[in-house]
Amino acid sequence: MTDVSSLDLRRGARACAVRTTCPYCGVGCGVLAEPDGQGGLKIRGDKAHPANEGKLCSKGSALGDTVALDDRLLAPQVMGREASWGEALDLVAAKFAASIREHGPDSVAMYVSGQLLTEDYYVANKLMKGYVGTANIDTNSRLCMASSVAGHRRAFGTDTVPGLYADWEEADLVVLTGSNLAWCHPVLYQRLAAAKKARPELKVVTIDPRRTATTDLADFHLAIAPGGDGALFNGLLARIVEAGVVDSDYVARNVSGFPEAVAAAQASDLGMTGLSAEELDAFYQLWIGSEKVVTVYSQGINQSSSGSDKVNAIINCHLATGRIGKPGMGPFSVTGQPNAMGGREVGGLANMLACHLDIEEPAHRDAVQGFWVSPEMPDKPGLKAVDMFRAVEEGRIKALWIISTNPAVSMPEADRVRAAIEGCDFVVVSDITARTDTAQLADVLLPATGWGEKDGTVTNSERMISRQRRVLPAPGAARPDWQIICDVAARMGWGEAFAYDGAAAIFREYAALSGVAGALGRDFDISALAEISDEEYEALAPFCWPQSARKSGGRFFADGHFYTKDNRARMLPITPRAPQSQLSDTYPFRFNTGRVRDHWHTMTRTAKSARLSQHMAEPYLELNPADAAKLGIKPAQLVSVESPAGTAILRAMVSERIGRGEVFAPMHWTGQTASAGRIDALVAANTDPVSGQPESKGSAVSITPFPAAWYGFAIAGEEIMPTSRYWAKARSAKGWRVEMACDADPEDWVGYARGLFNLPEAEVVTLLDPARGIARIAFVAEGQVLAALFAAPEPVAVSRAFLTDQIGAQPDPALMSGRPGSDRPDPGATICACFDIGVNTILAAIREQGLTSVEKIGLALKAGTNCGSCRPELAALLASATPAQAAE
Repeated sequence: MTDVSSLDLRRGARACAVRTTCPYCGVGCGVLAEPDGQGGLKIRGDKAHPANEGKLCSKGSALGDTVALDDRLLAPQVMGREASWGEALDLVAAKFAASIREHGPDSVAMYVSGQLLTEDYYVANKLMKGYVGTANIDTNSRLCMASSVAGHRRAFGTDTVPGLYADWEEADLVVLTGSNLAWCHPVLYQRLAAAKKARPELKVVTIDPRRTATTDLADFHLAIAPGGDGALFNGLLARIVEAGVVDSDYVARNVSGFPEAVAAAQASDLGMTGLSAEELDAFYQLWIGSEKVVTVYSQGINQSSSGSDKVNAIINCHLATGRIGKPGMGPFSVTGQPNAMGGREVGGLANMLACHLDIEEPAHRDAVQGFWVSPEMPDKPGLKAVDMFRAVEEGRIKALWIISTNPAVSMPEADRVRAAIEGCDFVVVSDITARTDTAQLADVLLPATGWGEKDGTVTNSERMISRQRRVLPAPGAARPDWQIICDVAARMGWGEAFAYDGAAAIFREYAALSGVAGALGRDFDISALAEISDEEYEALAPFCWPQSARKSGGRFFADGHFYTKDNRARMLPITPRAPQSQLSDTYPFRFNTGRVRDHWHTMTRTAKSARLSQHMAEPYLELNPADAAKLGIKPAQLVSVESPAGTAILRAMVSERIGRGEVFAPMHWTGQTASAGRIDALVAANTDPVSGQPESKGSAVSITPFPAAWYGFAIAGEEIMPTSRYWAKARSAKGWRVEMACDADPEDWVGYARGLFNLPEAEVVTLLDPARGIARIAFVAEGQVLAALFAAPEPVAVSRAFLTDQIGAQPDPALMSGRPGSDRPDPGATICACFDIGVNTILAAIREQGLTSVEKIGLALKAGTNCGSCRPELAALLASATPAQAAE
């Protein structure tokens, strides 16, 4: 329920554009956000921000849709009832203190998030490591970037990203491996596409088991076998040596481990790649022959039980050739979250200290403890995410504080993790909503401020620190995360050390500590900002670290000077390994997971936007046509997916884009948005032995047709709470839409529909055909459509766009047919979310207007002219409609 006073405050917010930063991926786009006078925001890209120069993706463009207060947590809750801040904080402090006193500091833990601002992250780590005395604080970045961190640290001595986004535009070759950039980092994709258009000689190679939207930009695509990346880059290193392109001077001056790495590479079995000799030769020749080469990698590399080794196999090739730290050259990790980098910088992972200092290094521990003047400092790493929740399950962790993340959905073996949290002695959750799977397991819920209400900083993938600024007042009793943490610290007796008067004070302390790290020879040093005033902090412009007397911004490692004890990089001998889960007759399919274009994580933000919910409105399983035929699965049929860890029910998407024996499902759906779409329940908790990162792209699953007696599609003005075996709901412009199915027919369709919509008295219009198993039921009141259900034995073939538009309107004569009349063409499934343009509209324009390029589609329909996220799909539609003429 919306808090009226909070909404009134928002309506009164001053209409002034505020420079802030997008809260989604690690691109770090600048945003201009302006209150609209109705409690929401007007959003546009910030042309002055170096990361995006005014461009935004579909998610960023829709940020104004996501700040409504209808599901916000507005006051603390204790055991399910509303409580005061004093009661809630006293209880949290008392429970944590009691556990520490009775069971020791390692009996408590924090699990935090790359959604936090750096200032939030900093005080959380200070509390846990410096005052509680445990390193049991880990972050959901463990699930996406930990292997990159481990690879950087092993090679460079620190978690340093060597290059800049500008390198992509200056390169002669950009390799995208394990990255669906077009959907996961769309603004960077558009930046690369623009560079390639301006300079056609720039080559792009994509390496991915699937042909994704990103592949449309590529000069060629390598459909690598799952887990084959280590062998591929080992083969490249061996070919580099064979071709005589090793930079012997660079290696001699700056690198250790070269002979051992080469020997391991030469012993690798390239058959693991699943690629032909011709494909390997073409890639190796292109990489070797392109001096300016950037190898961009993301979750396809990291989310593996050998992810750290894959990262180092990539880095080995750049070190061997000296192609690092120079314009247009280097390995480049693109991060998945808006502040995964900031979390890494403050020591957000259980095995790190703040400012890239090492928890295993006594001098570093002493330096941090001395700076904080803290009573404690752990001398060993804490529990990484998977191990942390195992410790919760086993009762070794008695008190757990989860901040701004949803591990009951996103962790591997999610059912097991949910049960562990439910069984924990004391659970605190800080979040913006009580409607998450994790929040519903909490003993204490603490209302936090969200994007648009917070002040602080974030760091993007190229080390650029930007401000996130408050635009709207905090709703209800919500507080910033840093303040909540400091309030608990004060109640535990450490108030003086956490007596900050704002985010700027935390930033100053953090910058000063980075100077200590810099003096110890670390890369992260922003000490030039240690005495920044509140006013200067408020006006702080984006900058790349470091910012110190020694170095300002720029690239790393062109001249060597690595951050190991001998200042030499390490090349590591890599032995490629297949995914840990073994395929079998029982579980014969390799299960890949990832993101869709318009949604984010577990959708606590993006699911509030109707336009973002139209492109992919339900969880699905992508599988090859040959596999589908063998299993008797038709397109749009529901399938049961099972692994040893869990089950899911997903919509079949039959596609040539994925290879035989492989399947893919997106990660976003939760128990709040689907009955059985929590796909991380299927993922085995196998982890990389170095990084602790789970293998989210390598589990083994089985697939069987779901025995649906009926399929349904429902629309309503009010939220629907289905009880069928399968359901997936999403917002529409006028209410809600729900896909449904069940394995048994209801005895009374009209009665079932009344219960579904909670409309016991409304006028009903029916079209029932029991012989064909068809039921179409609409409810009307005062001349307006309230809700409707369409059911059939097969997936329901109706126009979803037409039907969702009927809510609140006078009953259309065509309503019960489920399709608009011939005078109103069906726009079809949404392709362009920014302008709500459907596939049928686009195909008709291509056919009737003779459109032959994406640009011409944009001129005719505006599709693809705002964020550009749909441009690969527009190109694919062109290719299918006019294969002889169409061109991007």
